[in-house]
Amino acid sequence: MSLVDDFGRVHRDLRISLTDKCSLRCTYCMPAEGVPWLERDGILTTDEIERVARVCVGLGVTEIRLTGGEPLIRRDVVDVVARLAALGRHVSMTTNGIRLAELAAPLRDAGLARVNVSIDTLDRDRFARLTRRDRLPEVLAGIDAALAAGFEPLKLNAVAMRGVNDDELVDLVEFAVGIGAQMRFIEQMPLDAGHTWDRGAMVPADEILRRLRHRFELTPVGGRGSSPADTWLVDGGPGSVGVIASVTAPFCAACDRIRVTADGHVRNCLFAREESDLVPVLRGGGSDDDLAAIVTGSVAAKKAGHGIGSPGFVQPDRPMSAIGG
Repeated sequence: MSLVDDFGRVHRDLRISLTDKCSLRCTYCMPAEGVPWLERDGILTTDEIERVARVCVGLGVTEIRLTGGEPLIRRDVVDVVARLAALGRHVSMTTNGIRLAELAAPLRDAGLARVNVSIDTLDRDRFARLTRRDRLPEVLAGIDAALAAGFEPLKLNAVAMRGVNDDELVDLVEFAVGIGAQMRFIEQMPLDAGHTWDRGAMVPADEILRRLRHRFELTPVGGRGSSPADTWLVDGGPGSVGVIASVTAPFCAACDRIRVTADGHVRNCLFAREESDLVPVLRGGGSDDDLAAIVTGSVAAKKAGHGIGSPGFVQPDRPMSAIGG
C-alpha cells in the first residue's frame, strides 16, 4: 500500500493536530467564548499518535508537522516530538510561539527540526484586539528563543486581512528579514468557527506582492515543488518572503498532505467534509494493516481540489482550530 490518490499525487506530508485548544482567540479563527472543546479522553494519546505516525511512515511519509489548536499547550509535547523524531523523519511544528521561550531548547534537543511561528501584527494593541489576548511580548520572546535554539530557517506566518493588518505588510517583512527569518503571508481562508468568512476582507496574493514591491525589489525563487508558498528574494537576498495563495491560486494539483485531527480522524484535505475515524481501530484491537487501509482509503478518495469559489462549495463544519493547519 502507498499514499497515492486517483490523480497520481503522492502524499508524503503528515499533519498531526495535538489538541484543538489554543491560548489565543484570533478573530478569524475562533469566537471569543463558547468553543466546544474535545473531551480529554477523546484526544489521541502519545502512544496512539506514535502508532499512527509509524504506520504512515511505512506508507511513505517523509515529513511530520505538528499543529493544533496550539500544539505547545499539550503537556507532553516534548515527549511527542522525541518519539516522532525517533521514527527517522523530519519533524516540524506550527505554533503561536507563546510557550517557545521555555520550550524551544527542549524541543530542539528532542529532535524538532523546524518551527513556524504565527504573528499577524507587531503592534501590541492590535495584537490584543486581533487575538483577544495581550501576549505579543511572549510571542516575540518565543521567536528570540527559537533563533537562539538554532531553528533555521525560521518562518513567520501572517494572515493578511483588509483593514486589520494590511498596513503592516512591509513592516512584517522588514522585521523578519532583520532577524534572519522568512515572512510568509497567507490568504485568509473560509475556516473560521462562525462561518463568517468574507472574500472581500481577504487580501489576495497579487495585492500583497504589489504593496511589497513599493518598498522592495522582489525576485522570484521558483521551484516550490509541493510547498504551499511561492517565494521571492527580498532586495536580492539572502532574505526572502513567501506568499500562500490558497484561495486565488490554489496548489491542490501538487498537494501531498494528509491530516490527522486531535481526536483521531483522517482528513485528505483541509476543506474536506468527510473524515475517516481511526479510533475504533486504535482502541478496539485493530491491526496496523487496518490503520493503513483507512489512511490509504482516505487518500484514494481525495478530490482534485478544494473547490473554493465553485457554486457547490460548502465550508467544513470544523474550524481550523479543530482540523489542524
